[in-house]
Amino acid sequence: MRTLKTTNTEWLQGIVKDYRAAGEPWPAESRMLAAWALSNNKWEPSRRSKIEQCAKEIAEAMRLEMEKDPQGRTVRAKYCARIAEADESGRLVQKTLWFDPSDPPKLMRRSLQQRRNGILGACKRLKTDQDSYNENNPHGAEINLTFDFGKDLADLEQDTKYNPRHPDGDAEED
Repeated sequence: MRTLKTTNTEWLQGIVKDYRAAGEPWPAESRMLAAWALSNNKWEPSRRSKIEQCAKEIAEAMRLEMEKDPQGRTVRAKYCARIAEADESGRLVQKTLWFDPSDPPKLMRRSLQQRRNGILGACKRLKTDQDSYNENNPHGAEINLTFDFGKDLADLEQDTKYNPRHPDGDAEED
């Protein structure tokens, strides 16, 4: 099992190395890796792991819950924001609070900003991966993506319902 000198991430990465060293199929789905780890006694869920797994599944369910706003748009019914709060000993701990959009705007502002920062971080990672691929791939290929989403957002905001009327207001003829 896990040694005290490794982080949880390093320990899990070691399980992947063990899986590959055992000659198991690669590339592989993480489910295959998990099934192998469980069947080979490499990983066993602790009570904390079970709570974390349950919390993760509940959070995912809340993240996926949708509703229609008064304008008919499909939006999230629940939102979350990370906050730092002092525990019993006065030490700051990070918590993720879930809330409704009808709650005071302080949490919503924080939630939207954190989601925006997450998108920015994902774009930075994508740009780094793109640059590395372009500079190092053995095929001489170059892939260049745009990171300006203005046109994409405008396209996505277009009405998706078919309107048979011409721009001049006349009905389209058959």
